[in-house]
Amino acid sequence: MKYLVVFEKTENSYGAYVPDLSGCVAAASSHEEVCLLIQEAIDLHLQDLQAQGLPVPPPNSVAQHFE
Repeated sequence: MKYLVVFEKTENSYGAYVPDLSGCVAAASSHEEVCLLIQEAIDLHLQDLQAQGLPVPPPNSVAQHFE
């Protein structure tokens, strides 16, 4: 499954979250690091849901840029 990840740059750091996986977030000092951490967070989040016998939400979010 492919989940949409939203990245946000702040003055001092980078954040990332997955709209379809509530609470699945990461933060780091670089974009490269936050990419690694959010992938890890997604993997752990899905493992935790499965371990608890909870349903894994399907990827539903989409993104589009407008000017």
